[in-house]
Amino acid sequence: MVWLVLGLVLFLGVHSVSIVSPVGRDRLVAKMGEGGFKGLYSVAAAVGLVLIVWGYSLARENPVMLYSLPGGFRHLAALLLLPVFVLLLAAYLPGRIQRAAKHPMLLAVKLWALAHLLAQSVTGGTLADVLLFGGFLAWAVADRISLKRRALAGLTRAAPALPGSGANDAIAVIGGLALYGLTVMWAHAALFGVRPFG
Repeated sequence: MVWLVLGLVLFLGVHSVSIVSPVGRDRLVAKMGEGGFKGLYSVAAAVGLVLIVWGYSLARENPVMLYSLPGGFRHLAALLLLPVFVLLLAAYLPGRIQRAAKHPMLLAVKLWALAHLLAQSVTGGTLADVLLFGGFLAWAVADRISLKRRALAGLTRAAPALPGSGANDAIAVIGGLALYGLTVMWAHAALFGVRPFG
């Protein structure tokens, strides 16, 4: 469990610089340079992600059960996961979906994390599940609140406004649903050893 916690602290920590200090990223970039900051950020995030995957797999060997849910929650989880890949693609494809969601990547993380907490209806929710998925859910909520506060204070960096298009929305929907289908039919079992639909 230690490796999972360490991975979460490292991965979510580097993604929380702007939450903790809205001008913290700019100060670090000023000290280290853009390349140095991005390099350190990338290495820390990659090491954190590896530790999360390794720590979670170790924790699954000796699970500490915390809760169980009725089997129907798996269906709710599957429904919540349906828009996740659409939102992930929409984060990079300007269009109506991106504008409506405002921060589609954060919304995707929240839905993914909540769905995985609910999907533990067959095996039961473990401490590792709560740490992993609950940690990401808490981070995404905190980051969304932080973004609102930074916007009100005028502390957000202006992203280049790319023209949106209906074609981008179509790509996000079709591509996202295709990725969802691929994941539930094959990739989730191949990568994580768990079949979402039994």
